[in-house]
Amino acid sequence: MQESTLIRMKEELELENPIMIVGLPGVGLVGKLVAEHLVDELDAEKIFEVYSPHFPPQVLVNEDCTVRPVSNSIYLGKANKRDVIFLVGDHQSTTSQGHYELCTLYLKLAAELEVSRIYTLGGYPTGKLVHEELVLGVGNSLDLIEEMKNYGVEFRESEPSGGIVGASGLLVAFSRLKDIDAVCLMGMTPGYLMDPKSAQNLLGLVCRILEIEVDTASLEKKVEEMESVVEKLKEKEEMQKSSAARPSEEDLRYIG
Repeated sequence: MQESTLIRMKEELELENPIMIVGLPGVGLVGKLVAEHLVDELDAEKIFEVYSPHFPPQVLVNEDCTVRPVSNSIYLGKANKRDVIFLVGDHQSTTSQGHYELCTLYLKLAAELEVSRIYTLGGYPTGKLVHEELVLGVGNSLDLIEEMKNYGVEFRESEPSGGIVGASGLLVAFSRLKDIDAVCLMGMTPGYLMDPKSAQNLLGLVCRILEIEVDTASLEKKVEEMESVVEKLKEKEEMQKSSAARPSEEDLRYIG
């Protein structure tokens, strides 16, 4: 494979004012969890598959022990009588060139399908094991930013300070060249483990924007499982702090 390839799974598509939701793997897997949950709940249909030499050189093993190459997928669903295109998948690019190449491919498709708005979903790393019900945003239009503020999205001057790496940021920036409004919505997350709780909070926001309700039982189960992991990590942190604060026998010898 010499370049990224888009494979059409369904020949005829009749769309009316579609929007696109992007939830590729990233910080805390927050965006991926939200987008894939919506794909399942809205019974979205796969319409394209994406393969690229910029994905990791690996195959994934299915339950029946067959294999499939790493790929990203594009689904079509309907939310409140509106067409919604979902971009989800296994990986983002492993190279800088690949990020630009793939984003060009995604935006070309969005323009061809006459997408009117793009929402990219991700996580904002805090480095702390404390949950914050806050969604941080950046956009490519001041009008869109004002609209998102009405949903409770917070926009902070020059944040994230280090910018946004990957598709979530690039798609928002370059969609302006296609005259498509775009916003990146980021749930607060520790950043170093899967965070279904942050995803649950972000899902609630997306559902309000789309004016829909979905079953969240499967996500709630993941939240419960991850909360036990977080509690153990917190306990370990406290033990390490306590150990660091306690003077050793050698330290005590020098106390006058």
